[in-house]
Amino acid sequence: MWQYQKKLQYPVNIKRKDLRMAKYLVTQYGGSNGEMAAALRYLNQRYTMPDEKGKALLTDIGTEELAHIEIISTMIYQLIKNATLEELEAAGLSSHYAEHNKALYPTDANGVPFTVTYFATTGDPIADLYEDMAAEQKARAVYENLIDLTKDPDVIGPLLWLRQREIVHFNRFKELCEYYKSNNLK
Repeated sequence: MWQYQKKLQYPVNIKRKDLRMAKYLVTQYGGSNGEMAAALRYLNQRYTMPDEKGKALLTDIGTEELAHIEIISTMIYQLIKNATLEELEAAGLSSHYAEHNKALYPTDANGVPFTVTYFATTGDPIADLYEDMAAEQKARAVYENLIDLTKDPDVIGPLLWLRQREIVHFNRFKELCEYYKSNNLK
């Protein structure tokens, strides 16, 4: 079904540790407006789209969101690589370390675990597409907030790229929604 290439959509090469930023960035991994929620939302909603055009778009964007999880995961890994226990404790990551060591675990920046309540599906393509557009706008806003929290160009580059993809996804969902409304497809 997919052809997997071991290459990130956007290269990540973070040279400096920043545990504080890693703690914030995890929200785009497992938070309510993060990439995991988006991927599962779209890959779930695709089944109730009224035509192949909608199913294909939700599959394409949902799959791309999985690739974004890889980018975020790589960023977090690089930001905490070689961190000492003392550095983890100082960054407020000791409870995460107690449960998961340095492994990724889907939470938001506050440590609240991922839940399926983060994504919705109604079976109504118009309602679901409005949900998707809102999700993309919220993710864009979170990326902008994350960009404000760092000065590291190695972190800002991938965040800007991911932010731009949220805008592209919003526009693609908007186009599909308008197409369905104008053709009275449900």
